[in-house]
Amino acid sequence: MGIVTNKTDMHQTCIDACQKCAQACYECFNECLNEEDIKERKNCLSMLVECAMMCQMSVSMMSMSSEFSKQHCQLCATVCEKCEQECAMFKDDHCKKCANTCKMCSEECKKMANK
Repeated sequence: MGIVTNKTDMHQTCIDACQKCAQACYECFNECLNEEDIKERKNCLSMLVECAMMCQMSVSMMSMSSEFSKQHCQLCATVCEKCEQECAMFKDDHCKKCANTCKMCSEECKKMANK
């Protein structure tokens, strides 16, 4: 349900998924900075930030009912999938949880893009 209107109700599940994914990516990024193999995580660290930013932008686009919301969410799904793959390469609990959250967000973005 929207905050000030109900115009975005049909996108609320995706909005919530994107918000959760952005948070998970930033939290995972912060945890990865403290891992001993940080050099091996370079691509993952970059992808975490890119995914979080993409998700935040998707929330903005859907919240203002942008005419490009569907296209943006399709791209967001692709970015989330790539982030999921990067995180899945590491065995830390935070990376596993982030990968699962990215997968869930990707699925929701695909649903939204196909509405």
